[in-house]
Amino acid sequence: MDTRKIQTVGGGTYTVSLPKEWAESQEITAGDTVALHTHIDGLLVLQVHERANGSDDAVTVRIDTDDSAFLERVLRAAYALGATDVTLVAAGSFTDEQRRVVERVARNLTGASVVESSGTAITIRTLLDTAEVSVRQSVRQLKFVALSMHRDATAALGEPNPAGLSDRDDQADRLYALIDRSFARGLSRIEEMNTLGLTSTELFELWTTTRELERVADHAEGIVSVATRIETPVETSIIDDITAIAGLVRDLVANAVGVIVGDANGETARTVLTTRDEVREAIMALDRRLIESAENCTLRPALDRLRRTAEHGGNIAELGLRKAIRRGNLATLSDEDSRMNAPTER
Repeated sequence: MDTRKIQTVGGGTYTVSLPKEWAESQEITAGDTVALHTHIDGLLVLQVHERANGSDDAVTVRIDTDDSAFLERVLRAAYALGATDVTLVAAGSFTDEQRRVVERVARNLTGASVVESSGTAITIRTLLDTAEVSVRQSVRQLKFVALSMHRDATAALGEPNPAGLSDRDDQADRLYALIDRSFARGLSRIEEMNTLGLTSTELFELWTTTRELERVADHAEGIVSVATRIETPVETSIIDDITAIAGLVRDLVANAVGVIVGDANGETARTVLTTRDEVREAIMALDRRLIESAENCTLRPALDRLRRTAEHGGNIAELGLRKAIRRGNLATLSDEDSRMNAPTER
């Protein structure tokens, strides 16, 4: 790290000198113009060369396979990259199935649509006004969707013909993709962070929470999959115990997310971590009961999904605890707790 002393010139304008070696490496000479960007988190960034128009806002990807799954992955990856225009170019020509895949994926990505299509090229454009995107609110929405999926999934364990979660799974994927895209653009585009109204740390916390919530949604799908394989009725007492544990799991996830999005404080994060530990013990006890019962043993994979969901909630709470410590708003221990936790003199 190098340091420079702030000086004043003329009518009180503040100036600072640039390191000579760095300036020479960037081919900067006296009289050149540079761009200065102020960041919401207090940073001042000097940019020598403005990003060329379309440097990574417009990307072209050559598709040399008719694998529709690969085509979908490419399109989703380009969306996550933050590109505005994505042109897919076929080695030969696109099949009808590939075109249907592109149309379906574009419909499920916020702001994306197919704007040009020919025999060998398809262009998908994403038009999103960053000023109208609230990452924090999108995380709240994803929490609601993931936990509603989870609620219905655990309820399906006691139903004879459980329904799927495809519609809400698509909604969860759409929200995740939007937040993931916002995170990528915030990191790579200097002006994007300020428009989002988030510091880099806040954006990282929200993005990390999003990844945990995506896994919560995945576990909901896994629980439904277990439900579809149950062939004999499950004991009512077992279902009641699973329902009670699942409720605790959802509450701890919801409360943990609340800390990250600003709806709860650090004390909530501490409570969530305590609840997570209690849920672990309850799940272990119930798992032992399932092992002893051959008929109910088929529920063990669902119970494992609940355990892993609780862990994801705990991961979010730990992130929230760090946030509270960084901001200095972690609730202090009571006088009695302080005395109990104080080190004993030897």
